[in-house]
Amino acid sequence: MPLSSKLLLIIIDGVPERNFRRYFGNLEGWVKNGDARVWKLRSTLPSISGPCYASIHTGVPPQEHGILSNEARFRVSQPDLFSEISKAGGKTGAVTHSYWSEFFNRYPFDFVRDLEYDEPDSPITHGRFHTMTGYGRDNQMTPSDVDLFATLTMLTERFGIDYGILHTCTLDSMGHRFGHDCVEMDNACLHMDGMLAAFLPRWLKNGYEVIVTADHGQTDRGTHGGHEDLQQDTAFYYFGPAKGPKPDALLDQLALAPSILKRLGVKIPATMKAKPFF
Repeated sequence: MPLSSKLLLIIIDGVPERNFRRYFGNLEGWVKNGDARVWKLRSTLPSISGPCYASIHTGVPPQEHGILSNEARFRVSQPDLFSEISKAGGKTGAVTHSYWSEFFNRYPFDFVRDLEYDEPDSPITHGRFHTMTGYGRDNQMTPSDVDLFATLTMLTERFGIDYGILHTCTLDSMGHRFGHDCVEMDNACLHMDGMLAAFLPRWLKNGYEVIVTADHGQTDRGTHGGHEDLQQDTAFYYFGPAKGPKPDALLDQLALAPSILKRLGVKIPATMKAKPFF
């Protein structure tokens, strides 16, 4: 039985709500034109990448799934978006950092086996991953976002995936290097917005609902992890027909997983306790 809709989740790592609303003119233009809606979304704590990745897909806080830092990596035990969609007969795809493969398919990550795979019986049906090995302040080790967007588009058109996620660390890495209040960061946000704009209409034309958001925010000094609006709050853009909350609502990151399952018509597991916002 086919799922009730198709959806792509675009995670742009480490963007505070302020920078989304200031510099992503294409996203904001679609909102102004009535093609999309936007809300503020608050991340879980700690507002660190790994814990947020796991919470985005399981709908439970880090204190339950156990990914409490970027150094804590293992296959999570709770039901997640990939596992539930696959069990319902859907095809999933991921174009992301290798952490997502470790959290939701198998750990540890094997560079040769896991960099690219197509496995009909695994939670992530079609995986295309990058590791950022050697990452540091002086070398970002991030792939071009055009390549990532093109790869996700390939998965949608070659394999007809029902649910796909794209995750890019470019802006998070730029933020750690330069902070979020500088010319370099302004330009990085503008470039990302333009690259995304080149592909988003094609996804919509192909029948996908699209969500664009971040895992967490980041301060002007390039910090995140703590309990502060700049570190936790990001924007949440939605392209699709579903009725959402009031424009001034503050969305809970833990509600993202059950909200996506509801849009796809997949049963929400009991572990996902947050109320869907669609």
